[in-house]
Amino acid sequence: MLSYKAPLMDIKFLFEDVFDYYGHYQKNPDFEEATPDLVDAIFQECAKFSENELLPLNQSGDQEGCTFDNGKVTTPKGFKEAYDQYVAGGWQSLSHPVDYGGQGLPPSMGMAKQEMMATANWSWAMYPGLSHGAMNTVHTHGSKEQKELYLTRLTEGTWTGTMCLTEPQCGTDLGQVKTKAVPNGDGTYNVTGTKIFISAGEHDLTENIIHIVLARLPDAPAGTRGISLFIVPKVQVDQQGNLGESNNVTCGSIEHKMGIKASATAVLNFDNSKGVLIGPENKGLECMFTFMNTARVGTALQGLCASELAYQNSLAYAKERLSMRSLTGKKNPELVADPIIVHPDVRKMLMTQKAIAEGGRAMIYYTSQLVDIVEQGQTEEERKIADDRLGFITPILKAFMTELGCESASHGMQIFGGHGYIQEWGMEQIVRDVRISTLYEGTTGIQALDLLGRKILLNRGKSLKNFAKEILVFCKDKSMVSSNPHKRGMNKFIWPLSKAVANWQQYSLRIALKAKKNRDVVGSASVDYLMYSGYVVMAYFWAQMAQAAYEKLATDVENRDFYRAKIKTAEFYFEMMLPRTKSLAATMMADPKSLMQLDQELLSF
Repeated sequence: MLSYKAPLMDIKFLFEDVFDYYGHYQKNPDFEEATPDLVDAIFQECAKFSENELLPLNQSGDQEGCTFDNGKVTTPKGFKEAYDQYVAGGWQSLSHPVDYGGQGLPPSMGMAKQEMMATANWSWAMYPGLSHGAMNTVHTHGSKEQKELYLTRLTEGTWTGTMCLTEPQCGTDLGQVKTKAVPNGDGTYNVTGTKIFISAGEHDLTENIIHIVLARLPDAPAGTRGISLFIVPKVQVDQQGNLGESNNVTCGSIEHKMGIKASATAVLNFDNSKGVLIGPENKGLECMFTFMNTARVGTALQGLCASELAYQNSLAYAKERLSMRSLTGKKNPELVADPIIVHPDVRKMLMTQKAIAEGGRAMIYYTSQLVDIVEQGQTEEERKIADDRLGFITPILKAFMTELGCESASHGMQIFGGHGYIQEWGMEQIVRDVRISTLYEGTTGIQALDLLGRKILLNRGKSLKNFAKEILVFCKDKSMVSSNPHKRGMNKFIWPLSKAVANWQQYSLRIALKAKKNRDVVGSASVDYLMYSGYVVMAYFWAQMAQAAYEKLATDVENRDFYRAKIKTAEFYFEMMLPRTKSLAATMMADPKSLMQLDQELLSF
């Protein structure tokens, strides 16, 4: 049986000591209610809901799965009751505008809430989670009337939302979208087509589902330039939000999947379904990126959630499971064998899980601050700087964290041994559930091309230069005795980090020069380049956490072991994980000819 305890102390450490969230909130009048006392109280209640209501449904939901019957989808036992409690508790409205019934608290608080709920039960959390992207899209691109009609119900949680992009023939290549939208002459459109892989596309949790749909207008240009975006409700609604007739949106089937079986992944058929245009004509893909970027950060969160859940359960098991004796002598002579946590190989896997979970949490919470600023920054310049930084770090965050989430889950199964492979303990479920995270919202390869191709090469490295400058300023400041009394302890982090950042910039330039002669260099290097970038970025945040821990230990703070553990985990990361960049550097700089020189005809079996 899976267990989970919300890591409230770790969250508080990031909020108070690493990122100064309360100073960040005080800069924005809209966030003035987010005081430490209020935030702590909300997080305590969120932890209780996650641990007591959602966790018990995790494995049972996986075993039961969703049921499909003639277009209707029934979620597993307990899911609707938990969702009703979620709505009654005001959780959906936590970080959304007061104008539409929200509580107006910062988006970053919503991310911490989402982490706890999603770690306890990822499949369940996907249902309300998809709504946030739909809400952000309507809020950013919708008309006043669309916001008033749809955002109020989505904010209170009585309706949910989806994103409908992919079709059977196109996958990630959305330029091949065939769904049509024909104007009715009254401001509405008849939308016809089939969408696949629609998470939360059909369920029994709410009375209506609001679909955000990519489709083509008549005579629209070919490719991505001819895609528009539409709001298409499952059930028709009038201007007062009253439900009417069915809108001819039917669920053709739900997918039989490797994991997240309690989350319905639907095939949706639109048959002259009434919708309204959101945003400008033929600019749908640009508008949809509001949704996609929200979803990509949310997908990165899945890597963190899988790591945290795998680590907590692996640690408890490793402390209790007895097998063999320590290589350095018996540690528990009164027992028939020592607990497996004494073995270096097991300890290495546990430390890797811990470093991934806590380092990934820091990366995501840093990004959450950027989201706060992008959405509600006080000046246009402030919002632009944050948006540039967010655009740069999002593909790294999404791909790197999901890949490491898979690694962490796999370590969990390995620590459990044969017991990890059977359903009872839940470890194989974590492996199955997290595997999709590297695929949806753009595969690791797609994210890597976005990072290296768009954010580095097309942008001439500007975003990298700005982010590297931030890291190097941190390194310079922490290496000066006058400004940092903990310089001696920090040297083991500062110098490797400074070198890694310098190499990151140099490798970027060398790849750019090689790509001018051979475009295949970009595709060959991109994934390794992204993972290299991820390890450097995570090193930056581990250095920040180590600095904050040193500062706390210099006071009479309680729970001193917590801060000592931060420093020791940072040391592990720098000694055992950051060196992975060396092999990544070798492979990303290798000539791609060995990839491409074998003719397709010879790629046979």
